[in-house]
Amino acid sequence: MDDITLNNGLKMPLEGFGVFQIPDPTQCEQAVLDAISFGYRLIDTAAYMNEQAVGAALKKCGVPREELFVTTKLWVQDASYEGAKAAIQRSLDNLSLDYLDLYLIHQPLGDYVGAYRAMEEAYQKKELRAIGVCNFYPSRLADLCETVDVIPAVDQVELHPFFQQEDAMALMKEYGVVPEAWGPFAEGKFGIFTHPVLTKIGSKYGKSAAQVALRWNVQRGVVVIPKSVHKERIEQNLDIWDFQLSQKDMEEISGLDVGHSEIVSHDDPGFIKMLHGLKIHD
Repeated sequence: MDDITLNNGLKMPLEGFGVFQIPDPTQCEQAVLDAISFGYRLIDTAAYMNEQAVGAALKKCGVPREELFVTTKLWVQDASYEGAKAAIQRSLDNLSLDYLDLYLIHQPLGDYVGAYRAMEEAYQKKELRAIGVCNFYPSRLADLCETVDVIPAVDQVELHPFFQQEDAMALMKEYGVVPEAWGPFAEGKFGIFTHPVLTKIGSKYGKSAAQVALRWNVQRGVVVIPKSVHKERIEQNLDIWDFQLSQKDMEEISGLDVGHSEIVSHDDPGFIKMLHGLKIHD
C-alpha cells in the first residue's frame, strides 16, 4: 500500500474502504472489520450513514488508532458555521474518537464557507488532522481556495475511467489538493467489471477489470475508496499493489472517457433541492 502526502504533510493511504450504501449496522461493522483485517487503514464514512457502526468496528479491530485514517463528512443540513461546529462534535461522538484524520464538506451548498471556517478552527485545535471538500467542481474549488486560510487537502469527486476529469485534476494540482475518487467503479455502469479494454489489459497481469480500474486511478495520484460487503471482493480490491500499468495501458484507458457523469448531475436544480430537503437529524 502506497501513501500520498497531503498539503499539510500528513500521509494518507492511496486506497481505502468506503461504507456508503451499507445502511445495516451489523453488516457495516463486519465489513469494516473485514477490511481492516485485510490491511485497509483508510476508512471513509459520512455523518448521514453509519458512523456508529464504523466506530464500533474501530473499537474492536485491535489496530492502534494512530495506524488508522478515518474520514467523515459534513452534510448539507449542517452547512453553516454553527452547524458545522455541532456536526464535527456529533461525528466524534458517533465514532467514539478524539480526532478525525480528514473531515470533508459533502457538497458546495448552503453556507459552506461558514462551515469551512468552523472546520479551520477545529483543524487548528487538532480535532481534525486535515480538512477538505467533496463534489467541488473547478469553479467552486477555485473560489474556496481563494477565500479561505487553509487550502483544502482533498477534493473527493467522481473519478473513474469513463469520467476522468483531467481539467479538474489539473486545477487540484495547481492548488495542491489531492483528488479522491468516490465511485471508482462508476457505480457498475459501462459494464466496467467486464469491459473489454480493462479485461484485456488485466489479462496481461493476471488482474480483473476492477483491479485495473483502481490501479489506473492510483497511478494518476488519485486516492480510491472502493466499496463492497463481500469478503472476497474487499480482499481483491486491495490486491492492486504488486503490478504497474504501462504508459500504453494508461493511454488506452484514457480513450474510454465520455466526458460527463452518468451517475448524477450536480447542475440539476431538482437534485440540489433534494439534497437540501434530506434531513439527517432534528
